Amino acid sequence: MKPTVISRTCSLPDGRQITIETGKLARQADGSVVLRMGNTMILATVVSNKEGVEGADFLPLSVDYQEKFAATGKIPGGFLRREGKLSDYEVLISRLVDRAIRPLFPDDYHAETQVNIQLISGDNSALPDSLAAFAASAALSVSDIPFQGPISEVRVVRVDGQYIINPTLEQKEKSDLDFIVAASIENILMVEGEAKEIQEADMLQALKLAHETIKIQCQLQIELTKEVGKTEKRKYEHEVKDESLREALHKLLYDKVYDVARKQLKSKHDRSELFSKIIEDYLASLPEETTINKDLVKKYYKEIQKKACRNLVLNEKVRLDGRKTTEIRPIWSEVDYLPSTHGSAIFTRGETQSLTTATLGTKLDEQLIDGAMFDGSNKFILHYNFPGFSTGEVKPNRGPGRREVGHGNLAMRSLKQVLPDLTQSPYTIRVVSDILESNGSSSMATVCAGSLALMDAGIQISAPVSGIAMGMISDSATKKYAILSDILGDEDHLGDMDFKVTGTEKGITACQMDLKVDGLTYEVLSEALNQAKDGRQFILNEMKKTLSAPRPDFKPSAPRAVTITIDKDLIGAVIGPGGKVVQDIQKTTGATIVIEEVANKGLVNIFAVDQKVMDAAVKRVKAIVAVPEVGEVYDGKVKSIMPFGAFVEFMAGKDGLLHISEIKWERLEKMDGVLEVGEEIKVKLIEVDKKTGKFRLSRKVLIPKPEAKGESQTS
Repeated sequence: MKPTVISRTCSLPDGRQITIETGKLARQADGSVVLRMGNTMILATVVSNKEGVEGADFLPLSVDYQEKFAATGKIPGGFLRREGKLSDYEVLISRLVDRAIRPLFPDDYHAETQVNIQLISGDNSALPDSLAAFAASAALSVSDIPFQGPISEVRVVRVDGQYIINPTLEQKEKSDLDFIVAASIENILMVEGEAKEIQEADMLQALKLAHETIKIQCQLQIELTKEVGKTEKRKYEHEVKDESLREALHKLLYDKVYDVARKQLKSKHDRSELFSKIIEDYLASLPEETTINKDLVKKYYKEIQKKACRNLVLNEKVRLDGRKTTEIRPIWSEVDYLPSTHGSAIFTRGETQSLTTATLGTKLDEQLIDGAMFDGSNKFILHYNFPGFSTGEVKPNRGPGRREVGHGNLAMRSLKQVLPDLTQSPYTIRVVSDILESNGSSSMATVCAGSLALMDAGIQISAPVSGIAMGMISDSATKKYAILSDILGDEDHLGDMDFKVTGTEKGITACQMDLKVDGLTYEVLSEALNQAKDGRQFILNEMKKTLSAPRPDFKPSAPRAVTITIDKDLIGAVIGPGGKVVQDIQKTTGATIVIEEVANKGLVNIFAVDQKVMDAAVKRVKAIVAVPEVGEVYDGKVKSIMPFGAFVEFMAGKDGLLHISEIKWERLEKMDGVLEVGEEIKVKLIEVDKKTGKFRLSRKVLIPKPEAKGESQTS
């Protein structure tokens, strides 16, 4: 039976259309839609169990975005030739969607929920990463899952001063700001992006324009929900509740918690011990046969702790560690800490510390990208590691998780804006941040440490970059709010906003914002941005006390690079048959050589740590690509002997004929005993055949011509 398909269409500001349809594909899912823009099509499905996870006090939500290679007419690389584990790019898009929709599920909804988003047709004129959350929200909207949406998401860029919503790939690459914004009809929920040192007002303008388009897309979903008939959501009961216990605990414990919060202890471990002692003492006071639900006690105690800490800030403008709302934690930093690395830095802010290295590599070290939408290579890599010991925990090392990928990407976006043009550089750059201590803002510590490590390595960045994490605590009933600079980990958990901003003295280079509260006005957002600007500048000034500009040269341990531009026809001569020539140069000199063709020219990139190694390799390459000149004298080596003369290698890879008549002035009848293979002799290039390109050499012209017999002696 032919399916009943319901669809709705909305337009972008430039007239391009986006269509959402449901009822055709994946009908056994709780919710399923296909979003189409141009030739890009996304299938989004959602399934949620009817029962909650026993004992859970959180939402077990998983969001997976995956691009099918067939969507763009490709076959996956690798041995299996099939889609495997999500790439970092797919993980980042999954995180964008997760961060946008997670806050809109009810706090007491604990059923395992899975959102799957698949790119089933791809087109660079409609980039899928800015459409994924729209599709996911629409799938939730046409289901009976209790989701307090809808939301949507768009990308906003600026090209030549003009803002564009959901640009093509070409427009995106020309832009000076690039933000993905997620929002409901009322509020902005999530922002992620990068920029080329823009001002705060430019960012606010971009967010406002993005929100206007999102409102239209949310309205489409409301209409679609009504037509599908899913305005009534499923009933559920996933929590055991005891309001009398909640009230009793509040009366008994709130003041004790508030008093601990007011102690303004600098150490999170000291605070944690005192907070823990309150609940431990209470539980210890209960009789063994108590009927009180201890799991509920622990849950309600977390609520009490959160409320007390929030009220401390709102009522007394006092933070947990005693700082003012605009105050930055103490900072110290150091560079050149690791003597064998190409560049290194320690950056410590309060109880958050990053040890970061910068490494220079060759083209062989480029990161290869094999994706459905994008492929190629990447010459700037940034990795972020977050081991368990950084928070005093035991955690198995399973490799980077989604959090590590996301934090590393934010730092990478921040720093790449100030790098020299890597398309004109032979180097690949890798920055690695190892978080050794963490109490909030470890991604921003990575930006600061990464900036210092790059400068320590002698990489000529245009300006140092700093980063700061902003928070906010608000009360909708009293309208009180407090914007917090340089938030602690505790403040991140109990706050309503996590807003990370990075930039130079000139402007913003990247940002990431997640909101957990309704009603953030643009006035408050503007206040947060300006407060962040002051914080960034303070941190920059502290960094400059350690290192204010890139070192003028690389460290002795870093590879030097020399690039020789050659005719593309000479690439084969440098490589040699089966790579024999270039491999021999590398083996005998110790240098690394990378050869590529760019703009109809050959580029020979030579890398070496030792100057003698570099000189030897350069000499070998130049000898191969040098153009023979008629009349020049060369040191040659006899390669083979023939009855009519000898072939002499007079330049690397270039042989010429030394005819028997050009060896000596005397007439030679045969070659026996005249020259030996391997013998070194001086020869002069006397002719290059215009048709064949063959070389004719002479030895005799370099030897004094003997006098003819019978010639009279001059007295």
